[in-house]
Amino acid sequence: MRPIGFSTGALAYGDFRQGLTVLRGKHTVTVELSALREKELAPLINALDSLDLQDYTYISVHAPSKFDKEHEKEIVDLLGTVASRGWRIVLHPDAIRDVALWNSFGALLLIENMDKRNICGRTERELSEIFARLPEAGLCFDIGHCRQVDPTMNEAYLILRAFGDRLRQLHVSEVNSRSTHDPISSASIDAFRAVSSLIPENIPLILESPVREEDINREIELARMALPVSPSGGRANTRAASLQSAIA
Repeated sequence: MRPIGFSTGALAYGDFRQGLTVLRGKHTVTVELSALREKELAPLINALDSLDLQDYTYISVHAPSKFDKEHEKEIVDLLGTVASRGWRIVLHPDAIRDVALWNSFGALLLIENMDKRNICGRTERELSEIFARLPEAGLCFDIGHCRQVDPTMNEAYLILRAFGDRLRQLHVSEVNSRSTHDPISSASIDAFRAVSSLIPENIPLILESPVREEDINREIELARMALPVSPSGGRANTRAASLQSAIA
């Protein structure tokens, strides 16, 4: 069974404490502490010792997606506290200015593939250029971003084939035409199943669906339907094979 949890930012915009409160008792085993906006990072770092995280077997922190160039070293220094705990750090590649600063995190740094708004990190080719500069970094595969960029899921197949050995975390949600997150739809379930067999069972899954507390368990159920470990009748394996054949 895939380890599943949520991003705190999906459940409580800009409020990691409230996000954790909403998750309490939901039997989730993974969590991403969101500091997507620069102003959220220092309060999160300062609060880490006071947070009750004992129920989680996997914890990551999402670094700010935008910040001034002159603040980059300060942000990296703050994230050093995260790295000292052995937690993964999720980063948007277009936020990087000084590659050497981020290379200091080694394999704890996860580069997230981007949606169609961005100018880098959207495709296998663009990610190849990024990983050439960050050779130890892993991949946080946002399957919703990838479906938005290419609804056929061909690009998803290419990314997973090229960087499967770097895959450390999943982001899962619907991503709409405005590049914002929605709950998982039936169309997404069908699309995600096409590549589910390429994603190992032990990879932590982080939901970014903005759902109400009473809908959390339902969203987890939908995620399990979208990314089955043993697809019934081999359907997902068959679709992955079809993608491979189409691309070859």
